[in-house]
Parts: sequence; structure tokens; C-alpha cells
Amino acid sequence: MKHDISLAVRRFIGENFLFRDDGDAITHDASLLDAGIIDSTGVLELVSFLETTFGIEVQDDEMLPENLDSIRAITSYVSRKLESAKVQLVA
Repeated sequence: MKHDISLAVRRFIGENFLFRDDGDAITHDASLLDAGIIDSTGVLELVSFLETTFGIEVQDDEMLPENLDSIRAITSYVSRKLESAKVQLVA
């Protein structure tokens, strides 16, 4: 599942923020903000994509670099949100 999340995020970033065909050149740990790939408006677009694609709700206090600044961070964050939603459904 994490692989699917990572691929979807990488594809979204490549299609929406990169103007060259070098989406594969972004490492999983590269800071998207520091690299200038996304800015504050881009973060909002990314959040909208994550909510729509994965059916999660990103809270304002979760819009932090540790959750949204790299492909690895985004993948881990979405995985945690999905797992949490699963646990709540079972309980």
C-alpha cells in the first residue's frame, strides 16, 4: 500500500509542479519546499489531492513539514491516517 501511495504522490507532484520531465529525480527524502518544488499554495493543492485521492481529512495542525515536505513524509502520513481510520471503523 505504501508503494501505491508513494507512486500516486510522485505522479501528482510531477504532473502539477515540475515543468521538466525529471519527476523520478526527486528522492524520497528530498525537501519539496527547500527544493522550490512546492510553495505554500502548492501545499494546499497537495492537501486537496491527498484528501480527494485517499479519502482522508488533513487537519490544520497536521499541515507540518514533518508530514508534507517529502515523498517519504507524505507517504508515512497518509499511511498513518488510513490506518487510524481503519482502527476507528473496527472500534
